[in-house]
Amino acid sequence: MAPPSPRVVVKVDLNKKPWQQNQPLHNRWHPEIPPVAEVKAGEFFRVEMIDAMGGVVKDNGSASDIKNADLTTTHHLSGPIRVVDEEGVAAKPGDLLAIEICNLGPLPGDEWGYTASFDRENGGGFLNDHFPCATKAIWYFEGIYAYSPQIPGVRFPGLTHPGVIGTAPSMELLTIWNERERKLEETGLKSQTLCEVVHQRPLATLPTTKGCLLGNIEEGTSEWERVANEAARTIPGRENGGNCDIKNLSRGSKIYLPVFVEGANLSTGDMHFSQGDGEISFCGAIEMSGFLELKCEIIRNGMKEYLTPMGPTPLHVNPIFEIGPVEPRFSEWLVFEGISVDETGRQHYLDATVAYKRAVLNAIDYLFKFGYSKEQVYLLLSCCPCEGRISGIVDSPNAVATLAIPTAIFDQDIRPKTRNVPVGPQIVRKPDVLKCTYDGKLPITKNPSSST
Repeated sequence: MAPPSPRVVVKVDLNKKPWQQNQPLHNRWHPEIPPVAEVKAGEFFRVEMIDAMGGVVKDNGSASDIKNADLTTTHHLSGPIRVVDEEGVAAKPGDLLAIEICNLGPLPGDEWGYTASFDRENGGGFLNDHFPCATKAIWYFEGIYAYSPQIPGVRFPGLTHPGVIGTAPSMELLTIWNERERKLEETGLKSQTLCEVVHQRPLATLPTTKGCLLGNIEEGTSEWERVANEAARTIPGRENGGNCDIKNLSRGSKIYLPVFVEGANLSTGDMHFSQGDGEISFCGAIEMSGFLELKCEIIRNGMKEYLTPMGPTPLHVNPIFEIGPVEPRFSEWLVFEGISVDETGRQHYLDATVAYKRAVLNAIDYLFKFGYSKEQVYLLLSCCPCEGRISGIVDSPNAVATLAIPTAIFDQDIRPKTRNVPVGPQIVRKPDVLKCTYDGKLPITKNPSSST
């Protein structure tokens, strides 16, 4: 007899707001957020998710929804899901939770997504000193392929994956997170730069009650107020997994997450149809609603057996990931190199962030020659299946980073040739991405040798 279809343990209604769902969603990490479902080890189950921005980004002709987005609400996670073994005994702190992604995809009837860059004054991104405006591109799905009216001449298969998947922290681990991130915020560099040249948002995103969703904990109660002031934001990846944005965690992947609380309290969300390595524009994947079909196993005492703490406590561990067998196959790539020398010509010491920024900027300026706007390329490199690498990290003083772009995603040959770059109306890529004005006053980085 054929096995049964996966049991739907978390279901979402796209016609309802995140806080109106029958199984309440959450956008914070805290050990006291109660489970909304329970699964047994070995059970085949399905989890549905709304998109990371909670449905506020629309398929329309404007980027104002990106410019005015409330980022305190970012990530609307489905769960937590309590995991027990075949005898009904819950996962215990110190165990490993092995999660297999059996299937995933967009929710039926909602086969579209978006890529965007936030306004520099409201989130920004990796290159917001070059691209301070809020921009947006809509993508439509044709099976495994995506195309965008705002970035014409490009079509590629997506490697769909969850941006966020993690277990709940213990109270001890949550305290470690909050203390170290608050210390960074209070004592870190008081400038608008990261690695001195990458203009960025605050150094850490600390707990806040604004925009907070805590699942079944009732807002307005003293318990909600206490938990909201302690709960960690879901923006960075941490010891529990979380927002790792690893594009290869697709069908057939296995994820080994540390367990810090009884039942593990697994949560997931932030579904991506496709993403480039680094998700450089910050809202850079093709964001979408979607589903995961999963199986879990509990490896008893797996943290001690398989994970070595890289820090002062046994909690300073990191997950292990096993990449699945399914991914787009490309045989030809154009690779752009960057070194740790910034746009002013200043030398930085083995700075991989500066090197990767240089690689991305080199790719953007190169593809600009083929008829694309720089904003189109910025969003494209955020969401297409490009591959980023730290190619050299030991040869002083230059770190070397590379960005590889599959040439097959373009409808024209973008490789260098002995003849001149093709010109004329046939290669002009219009219309452009949806764009808002930048009204802030922070300085904009100009590359003195860049194409206009």
